[in-house]
Amino acid sequence: MVSKNQIKLITGLQQKKYRNEHQLFLAEGVKVIQELLQSNIVLDHLFETESVFETVPTAQKTLIKEADMKRMSALSTPSSCLAVFHIPAPKPIVSEGLIVALDDIRDPGNLGTIIRLCDWFGVTQLLCSKETVDLYNPKVIQATMGSVSRVQVNYVDLATFISETTLPVFGTFMDGKNIYKESLPSEGILIFGNEANGISPALEQKIKNRIAIPRFGNLQQTESLNVATATAIFLSEFRRNS
Repeated sequence: MVSKNQIKLITGLQQKKYRNEHQLFLAEGVKVIQELLQSNIVLDHLFETESVFETVPTAQKTLIKEADMKRMSALSTPSSCLAVFHIPAPKPIVSEGLIVALDDIRDPGNLGTIIRLCDWFGVTQLLCSKETVDLYNPKVIQATMGSVSRVQVNYVDLATFISETTLPVFGTFMDGKNIYKESLPSEGILIFGNEANGISPALEQKIKNRIAIPRFGNLQQTESLNVATATAIFLSEFRRNS
């Protein structure tokens, strides 16, 4: 049985201010929850409409009705399970290897997909500007499909960080140098900008290496690539070169 207070707390966690207040976040679906349970992220409580996770202690899980799951879920089609996890304490940034940085990414699906791509290409650190969508937004967690447990995400003042780093910095621009003709290092910071406006002017002036994915279409009329799609191409090229 789930109480009204528990439902109120869980629906509240769909908002950033309540996630910050309680230091908790939501995860839904067997795949995502399974990945998180196998990580160092600490489970607070699990709610199921059918018994799925036998290894979770009885004191930490509750069997509930589908109607209650619909009231609690952030999904249009609720899963059979929903879990509440503790937000882990941030870890210090290690300035080595290939690091992805996001300047004002607003779409939760894009952030979640980029986290999955970082996981796929072995990028263990992701830096986000303060304006970027919250990592623990339920839609972001859903889109990561569990990769959030393997990629370290830090929210920083990107302009300050870029000014102080000793790593080479690469910015992705429409008018940059052809990525397929560049010699790319194994270490560096790769920056992606806002979906509509690209990298902000304040950050752009600090970037010396401007790179781009060339258009091959005959008409050359496609305005831009989706930022997550572009991330996949750039990361593939960096890994292929290095």
